[in-house]
Amino acid sequence: MDIQEIKEVWEKVKNELEKNVPEHVFNTWITPLEAADYQNNTLVLLSPQQLSVDILKKDWTKIIKESVKNILGQNASYSLKYDADVAEKYIKSRKKVLAKIVSGQSEEDLKKEDAKLSLAQMQSQANLNLNLKFDNFVVGDNSRFAYNAAFSVANAPSKKFNPLFIYGSSGLGKTHLLQAIGHHIIFNTKLKVKYIRMEDYFNEWIRCFQSNDLPNGKRKNICNNNQIRKFHQKFQNIDILLMDDIQFIESKMKTMEDFFSTFEALYTNNKQIVIASDRKPKDIPTLDNRLRTRFEMGLVVDIVPPDYETRFEIVKAYAKDLETDADEEVFEYIAQNFTDNVRELKGAFNKVSAYAEFMNTGINIETAQKALKLEIKKKDFTPMSVAQKVAQYYEITVKDLKGSARQQKIAKARHIAIYLSRDLLQASYESIGDFFNKKHTTVMYSCDTIKEKLNTDPNLRSEIENIKNLIKE
Repeated sequence: MDIQEIKEVWEKVKNELEKNVPEHVFNTWITPLEAADYQNNTLVLLSPQQLSVDILKKDWTKIIKESVKNILGQNASYSLKYDADVAEKYIKSRKKVLAKIVSGQSEEDLKKEDAKLSLAQMQSQANLNLNLKFDNFVVGDNSRFAYNAAFSVANAPSKKFNPLFIYGSSGLGKTHLLQAIGHHIIFNTKLKVKYIRMEDYFNEWIRCFQSNDLPNGKRKNICNNNQIRKFHQKFQNIDILLMDDIQFIESKMKTMEDFFSTFEALYTNNKQIVIASDRKPKDIPTLDNRLRTRFEMGLVVDIVPPDYETRFEIVKAYAKDLETDADEEVFEYIAQNFTDNVRELKGAFNKVSAYAEFMNTGINIETAQKALKLEIKKKDFTPMSVAQKVAQYYEITVKDLKGSARQQKIAKARHIAIYLSRDLLQASYESIGDFFNKKHTTVMYSCDTIKEKLNTDPNLRSEIENIKNLIKE
């Protein structure tokens, strides 16, 4: 299928979509999309706005898939991603349109319209989520210091606290603060901002290499100098770098070297760097010492799980953002029973809201109790309760599981206890490691080992099922 045929197919898909989505969604988010390719039964769509990618994937994936299948057949699907070239072309075309709309609009109106377009484009290029700003971040004693540091950086980037390093467990608001800094700077200055997760940085860096065959049948990755130069320009020609999940860099020595050069280039040129991690720098075991000392030379702040009052306000604010009416008893119930992080609180409220909608009831305490009964029972499990049942099953002690003994029986039980802590509790690798006195990487290894063996070992599957039943008694 050539590009012209692909574009014609996309026009047919759009005609389908126009009938099935609201007019404002179609005009704002779908019309600007471009069809770029069709391969492996997948229609490749490019967007000029990162925000449109987020919105369409979140709310309209099912309808878009159905429309694609109606035109291309039941095996067809689609992919959607942001593209900088499409974005540049879109901006130019919009400016031409704006230039023509003179009648009925003053010059001031046109400037405002152009400013809005430019602002939206900057937010999209910066990879920012419009929902994550300072004005909807609920500040509590658990996060006040981190919030004040982030707000200070946003108001005076590169003046102090450079780099700013924010750490804490998953779901406590680190990403929210990073993105809030980005929004504030874009809205109040003309500085260039870029938010990215370390895993995405790593993947982009890997794409700068090509795999070549060697005479001995082996393969070697060869650096594409042109690609690596563009990569460095992308990250070094900005004013504010917001790097999330920096812990992903551990053990990736070559990536550390590359990121060190990016860090040095930005810092030397007085550019602001903000970093988020699930651990403080010294607790990332294989982090290059040059990076560790640079991360620590600015300001290192933490976010801890919120207290009851803050949790209550978080759920209440979330309901308000969703424009959903709910009794305050519901907020109290969720805040009392879900204590670990913000995502957990929001997930609990979403479940209550969905249950109320499906059962055609109001969002009240009775609805919340029915919707969350099993979730709260599940939260009674702890790494200790899991460890006790595993130790009981294999006739050893919890001390054995938390120790360093390598006897086959104990090592196997330890792997299983760690795996079940992850599987049943959905606990983070770090919290599991803290309980079992093991490194983050050791916990990951145990989980992967059990997962792999479960595919081929029916006896192990049976043992784990028996242990799960013991835990749930």
